[in-house]
Amino acid sequence: MKKLKYLTIYLLPITVAVSFTSQGVLTFLPLVVFFVLIPLAELLLKQDARNLDEKERELVAKDPFYDWLLYSMIPIQIAFLVWFLMTFQDANSTLSLVGRSISMAIMCGVIGINIGHELGHRTNRFEHFLGELLLLTSLENHFLPYHNRGHHNNVATPDDPATARKNEWLYIFWFRSHIGSYIQAWQIEFERMHIIGKSKLSIQNKMLIYTLVQLLLCLLILITIGQIALLFFVIVAAGGILLLETVNYIEHYGLLREKRENGSFDRVRRIHSWNSNHVFGRVVLFELSRHSDHHYKPDRPYQLLETHEESPIMPTGYPGMMLLALLPPLFFRVMNKKIE
Repeated sequence: MKKLKYLTIYLLPITVAVSFTSQGVLTFLPLVVFFVLIPLAELLLKQDARNLDEKERELVAKDPFYDWLLYSMIPIQIAFLVWFLMTFQDANSTLSLVGRSISMAIMCGVIGINIGHELGHRTNRFEHFLGELLLLTSLENHFLPYHNRGHHNNVATPDDPATARKNEWLYIFWFRSHIGSYIQAWQIEFERMHIIGKSKLSIQNKMLIYTLVQLLLCLLILITIGQIALLFFVIVAAGGILLLETVNYIEHYGLLREKRENGSFDRVRRIHSWNSNHVFGRVVLFELSRHSDHHYKPDRPYQLLETHEESPIMPTGYPGMMLLALLPPLFFRVMNKKIE
């Protein structure tokens, strides 16, 4: 029965449906639930630092529920994106339009990118494709080559754009991380083409394919729905990307691996990612907040991720930490003490 806690994710499309069918302040319902009520609840509720025992791990590893829950999010994400693009102009005020756009952006970040990230780590090609499809809804496909072969290798070093430096403002990090990861994604694919003996612009270059598919999607929206719809698609995709980059910011803020005498860095360990055992953030983000273990074992499915004593712990869950990051001086005051 414990696995049913992950059904909490359906609260997101339910609240977004309310947003899309409402006007005024009700269009902000997903924002209120996920970035006001959940952070408040996580301040009051105890953390859950329990790991599965051996028998539970065996059962959970074989249970298809966890995979099918991820799969169910794909038609939901696509349907809601189409729904938004077809109806956003029905908003009767700027307030309602902003509320609906923020709601769709939250779906792009939480479902499109976060679940795309989970599926993008799978070795099964079909699941990997599903991850690519979800990331397409936020125009964030470059995330996969960069994240899997760049971020996981270079995390907690100056070579990783997605590792926030100590005392680096979130608003500067947004641009440095996104632009840096995009450039590295091309570099990674160029290097892969060189290794397999192909031209840099070979059709096997994933970044080339991702770029063409994204352009085709934008062209399809432009032709079938119109210029304004394309503009709002880019806006909500950018909103999802900002959520991703804010999560990137809090996950590794100020943590660095030690440099060896030969110039290489210490291996990635659980001390190089911030961890959170706050329940709501864990289940809504499919255990992304057990990030220390994710970097230690990148191929471990979300339901098997663990927490360990050596993992540095955030003072609250991911939603609350994302809000705190919006206030850099206060964020530094809280987190710099923990780094020390």
